[in-house]
Amino acid sequence: MFNLTEEKLSSTMISLFTGAMGLDLGFELEGFETRVIVENDRAAVDTIRLNRPGIPVIMRENGKRGFRPASIEEVSTDELLKVAGLGIEETTVLIGAPPCEPYSTAGRRNGKADHRADGILEFIRIIKETRPHYFILEEVDSFLSSAVRHIPFYERIRKTEDELAPEERLGSFFHEVMAAFEDTGYILSFDPDNPKGCVLNAVDFGVAQKRKRFILIGSREGPAVKLPVRNKIQPKTLGQILNEINDPSPEYSNFPPSWGQYLPLVPPGGCWRDLPNDIQRIVLGGAYDDPENTYTKGKKGGRTGFMRRLSRGLPSPTLVASPTTKAACMCHPDENRPLSVREYAALQGFPQHWLFQRSIAAKYRLIGQATPVPLAQAIAQAINESMDSQSQSIISITTPDTLT
Repeated sequence: MFNLTEEKLSSTMISLFTGAMGLDLGFELEGFETRVIVENDRAAVDTIRLNRPGIPVIMRENGKRGFRPASIEEVSTDELLKVAGLGIEETTVLIGAPPCEPYSTAGRRNGKADHRADGILEFIRIIKETRPHYFILEEVDSFLSSAVRHIPFYERIRKTEDELAPEERLGSFFHEVMAAFEDTGYILSFDPDNPKGCVLNAVDFGVAQKRKRFILIGSREGPAVKLPVRNKIQPKTLGQILNEINDPSPEYSNFPPSWGQYLPLVPPGGCWRDLPNDIQRIVLGGAYDDPENTYTKGKKGGRTGFMRRLSRGLPSPTLVASPTTKAACMCHPDENRPLSVREYAALQGFPQHWLFQRSIAAKYRLIGQATPVPLAQAIAQAINESMDSQSQSIISITTPDTLT
């Protein structure tokens, strides 16, 4: 159980798949201290070292090239705890957001077949071996429907559920993973009768962005941790964030001229649907909805992310790894350019002073893959509330009813 004299004074954290530290920053705001990081992306490590030089990141020798970031598969629990200065069962919380590309609707969704899906199984290994008081898993909400074996979307819609093999059915990989989490012995903030109850939308927690994420909290002792409840305040808008930013020389990529030339025809809040019909056929290409195709009629070309211009009066859609792709375009509401790196970061709740390293493409990717800081802070508050509750329970048990 918790040591009442020390645990709340020093809430320790081990961070895996750290990225740009969005999840860590939210926990820092609630008094948690990151003791060690495992992250194998060089741009992420450079960003971490620039902003938090005192936090150790586990590295590996790389011959004449010096050192490289270590992958989670090569890190033993003994090494992890030694660098963190902690023993087994001494870590307050283990946090991690394994790669989402295997499950993301913005990616190829190859599920278990994508080697990056191994990261979530490594996360479970570390839970079992370090035995933290709590763990936090953050994933895209489409993780709920991840399959063991991926099949292309248009092949899937041609089949009935009975025609799909068990490993091809939506959710088959998710159920495998949840069984592995249950095998850890932790008490989970997950109700199998209401799996979407673990999906939180960042816009409900002070983020000017509609971004749904699957959040799983495990507790080693005590009752299941209650997930944070949405704020009852008016959602922030993109315009509010843009008005707060001081970005006189915005850093951004350019849209490809092949289709970027048509963006001036799209109004704020609009997309490809606002283009003339002849241009729609040009820019959509293979995604154009051919009315003669029986299988795809009404199913192609309907994605509002295509050739999208954002609106100042609404929250932003989910930020992606690149704002300059045709299918997930993030065009500035007033200018014919994508959102800048700083605007992207502000929409994820990163502070103005937080700097990102390497190329513009790498900066967009790090920001787009991050956990929004205000959402992370709300999760950290839920952990603190759980610790307070457990501490009060211990006090009520150990304190005599009558003092003499």
